[in-house]
Amino acid sequence: MRELTERIDVEAPPERVWAALTDWTRQGEWMLATDVETVGGPAQGVKGRLAARTGLKLPGRRRHVGVLDTMVITEWEPPRRVVVQHTGRIVRGPGIFEVEPREGGGSTFVWTEQLWLPFGFLGVAGWPLAKPFVVLGVRLSLRRFAAFARTHPA
Repeated sequence: MRELTERIDVEAPPERVWAALTDWTRQGEWMLATDVETVGGPAQGVKGRLAARTGLKLPGRRRHVGVLDTMVITEWEPPRRVVVQHTGRIVRGPGIFEVEPREGGGSTFVWTEQLWLPFGFLGVAGWPLAKPFVVLGVRLSLRRFAAFARTHPA
């Protein structure tokens, strides 16, 4: 298992950041190359289900073409913490999203992925090559999230 943790300060109170984070169907507005939908309901608590598709957006297609990432919410502690368990064939392991209040106002959003790498030895050997691109994508998504959360209705 490999762990990746990134954080960003957001000029918004924790309740607004939480509302933006858990507005699952709008995640594609800030998460790079990803569309998210809820499965079987609003996914606002433990056992809620999500499906994300990450990849390329081809002309004439409504959704991204790429990796399907299915998830189940395993922890739900509004407005501070949500944990999703990635259950797909490629992406597996817990994703942890935490919202921390900052002294003096605002919040810090912390995104942790604990990845179980696919493809056995090839996945482990390829991680050092893939990691810089994954980190770059997460950091870009976090910058987009900070702007998205600032104006999101709580």
